Amino acid sequence: MRLPALVLACLFLVVSPALAQRLDETPRVAVISAFPPEIGALNAATSEQKTFDVHGVRFTTGQLEGKPVVVFLSGVSMVNAAMTTQMALDRFNITRIVFSGIAGGVDEGLDIGDVVVADQWAQNLESAFARETDKGFEVSDSIRNSPLANYGMIYPRAIILPGTDLSAPARVWFPADPALLATARQVAADVALQRCAVDKCLVHPPKVVVGGNGVSAPVFLDNAGYRKYLRSTFEARVVDMESAAVAHVALVNATPFIAFRSLSDLAGGGAGANEMHTFMALASDNSATVVKAFVKALPN
Repeated sequence: MRLPALVLACLFLVVSPALAQRLDETPRVAVISAFPPEIGALNAATSEQKTFDVHGVRFTTGQLEGKPVVVFLSGVSMVNAAMTTQMALDRFNITRIVFSGIAGGVDEGLDIGDVVVADQWAQNLESAFARETDKGFEVSDSIRNSPLANYGMIYPRAIILPGTDLSAPARVWFPADPALLATARQVAADVALQRCAVDKCLVHPPKVVVGGNGVSAPVFLDNAGYRKYLRSTFEARVVDMESAAVAHVALVNATPFIAFRSLSDLAGGGAGANEMHTFMALASDNSATVVKAFVKALPN
């Protein structure tokens, strides 16, 4: 038996898993980390927990420093981060988005353990890979005339937002919310950060730095040359694999966003081997410490 098209459409509306339903109506701050080592301290500090499972993603509601929150893992890298952030926005009443995690340091003035709160984020590998010819790299004039310099065959490109056509202005930078940045500046000076991992201490006491640029890409960066390129071309202070994707989703959904990133390594700029695994726990806890102070300072 064939059902009329209208009946089929109505059945789709009833059963389609794509049509998300709100799981909780309480206005909440979304507190996100990428993978388990980054979120442990935040989960431990969240009381009155209630959990929801959506397509394998665990969302935990509760109270963090006296504020209603929903805490969850984005998953590692850009697509996971964008997907899970949108899932949260569709299913919870999200008033602000706060990301907490580790990152690689790009600014030579920063050290492992420092917590960076960037003003804005770019997707540095949104790019064209140019054809190599006898006369050099071959790209269109629109790409060649970009204000962002190329790195060999890699030519950065700006992003055209959904719902716009190719004639619309493209975007390189996705901003953190000015009011949230102001709150971060208020708490930065009063937070005590860890200096020592289990068997190794940092040379310099860690600090919180608010301002400057961050970049994100689906790449774990451990290359000194490309690190220098990010510093000179994007004026980046920090590089990670999720923040710019979350900032992109936040902008489209008109939701205030901010990211706290503690340096676990120098993205290839250190004198020896990459130290992420040595300082991952310290950096994760330092970021969580600042985030807890930040959430506590947020207005109700």
